[in-house]
Amino acid sequence: MSNGESTHPLLGATDVEDAAEKLRSVLRRTPVHLSRRLSDLAGVPVWLKREDLQSVRSYKLRGAHLFLDSLPAGVRSAGVVAASAGNHAQGVAQACSVQEIHGRIYVPGTTPRQKRDRIVALGGPWVELVLVGDTFDDAAEAAADDAERTGATLVPPFDHPVVMAGQGTVALEAIEQLRTEHGREPSTVVLPVGGGGLLAGCGAWLRERTPSVRIMGVEPAGAVSMAAAVRAGRPVTLNEMDRFVDGAAVRRVGAGPLAMVQAIEPELVAVEEGAVCTEMLSLYQVDGIIAEPAGALAATAIATGTVKAEGDVLAVVSGGNNDVSRYHEILERSMVHEGLKHYFLVTFAQEPGALRRFLDQVLGPDDDIVLFDYIKRNNREEGPALVGLEIGHREDLEPLMARMAASNMEIERIDPSDPIYRYLT
Repeated sequence: MSNGESTHPLLGATDVEDAAEKLRSVLRRTPVHLSRRLSDLAGVPVWLKREDLQSVRSYKLRGAHLFLDSLPAGVRSAGVVAASAGNHAQGVAQACSVQEIHGRIYVPGTTPRQKRDRIVALGGPWVELVLVGDTFDDAAEAAADDAERTGATLVPPFDHPVVMAGQGTVALEAIEQLRTEHGREPSTVVLPVGGGGLLAGCGAWLRERTPSVRIMGVEPAGAVSMAAAVRAGRPVTLNEMDRFVDGAAVRRVGAGPLAMVQAIEPELVAVEEGAVCTEMLSLYQVDGIIAEPAGALAATAIATGTVKAEGDVLAVVSGGNNDVSRYHEILERSMVHEGLKHYFLVTFAQEPGALRRFLDQVLGPDDDIVLFDYIKRNNREEGPALVGLEIGHREDLEPLMARMAASNMEIERIDPSDPIYRYLT
């Protein structure tokens, strides 16, 4: 690995190529296929690298297996520990099982049950799952304490050159497939960004082997830790973070990935969590792809027009570990983002016919009440109700607001940026 101006070792293309050779017998060679829906939206061919079809449903197995494989025999006997929001844990679990290394994996208590169950199933008797705290950072602290106390080796989710090299094999494999199977060359490669390991590894190989390719990294708008680090010139800790895109909601990126990002200088963009939900639904309903929030980041940037390209685009679908129980929240966030669902506090007079006047004077023909929470209080003349409305089209909101103003009723719209909104979605 070559050294640049950074104090952290920088990856080279040969590091990634060596990793690919070592992983060849372990990995499932996930397909690259054309997305007609995204191609129509982008106006150029859009190719999807389907890492959601990897054996652990994400690319994380690549770095985890390579890291464990690099450990000396004496170190392996002490076992390993890892912290993860879910996908890295599954990669470590399968690697532990295949290589017969005992591991303890720490995940936040907020990790979806589907991911937790998969970790246990993949690791079998070789892995112990430990739930701790609410965030990845809580799990990371617990795993680091475990490693220091027991002598086990900590398996980094992104901040290690071997892990980054493993993740970089995604780009190498995808470009090779585009060339040999489809006879195409990408003008742009779009990658999801959490801690930065995938962007660092793929970028290292792309910059050397395909220097004309434009590299774009996509972060969730509520967790732009890489962009913050690039601006500051060092990793910084986000004070506030939206945890919805759990696979990429990292409060602080690694120093190693940041050094690589500074060297390869990709374009960094962010997409709203609501837009991610809309794209997850489109991937599922139109394309038949089950993507978790982090897995849909790159596709969301294309679907929303955030990525504009003149030639073929390659995007990585990075994860398919989505808990079906989350679809209610996904649909809710999508509808709010699309401007189709709104919440209001309506003050009703406590008299017969008050609700009927609201229905007759305010609601339009395509408006539907989906939530009505009201408690009648006999000792008051009026009382508020929380009312959720679905409208047929985004442009129906302005006429609805006009009817509310003309009704002389006391109605207050709850803005999506209001903290109270988190209790509604």
